[in-house]
Amino acid sequence: MKKRLLQILSVAITLCATSTAHASMLEGEALDSAAEIISWVVIIVAPLMAITIFWIVHVMPEKIAEDKGHPQAKAIQVLCLLSLVFGGLLWPIAWLWAYTKPVMYQMAYGTDTVDHHHGKKETPEEATPEEKPLEDQVQALRDQLAQLSLKLSKPAIAEGKDA
Repeated sequence: MKKRLLQILSVAITLCATSTAHASMLEGEALDSAAEIISWVVIIVAPLMAITIFWIVHVMPEKIAEDKGHPQAKAIQVLCLLSLVFGGLLWPIAWLWAYTKPVMYQMAYGTDTVDHHHGKKETPEEATPEEKPLEDQVQALRDQLAQLSLKLSKPAIAEGKDA
């Protein structure tokens, strides 16, 4: 009995000694301002961030395919765009496709990578040493063409003098 009375007394003292609880450290106008800021963040910033992250994740397989020189990079790009339309359901397929090696393409063309720039140079100074002899050949052909056109025009001039 004494034990029971002691327990009841300790519970009563604990309940009387506690202070009131506050859900927030802010009060009044400050609490309203904080709630308004948080609501704007949730309404505007969070969806924009979610859309941006969703977009970046869905473009990643396309970028990976281009960086790896995947011969089917354009098809992977289309699959990424379709995945955006279908809510991301096709994205794992595009991701796997970007990392696979195209076996049939390698059997047909002897390589499993492609230059997506198709050998186009941005400026003529970027020509490789293999391309320079080709430029020299083109210049030689232009010189020959100029000489031939001169030879063809000389007889016409000589015939004009005879007449």
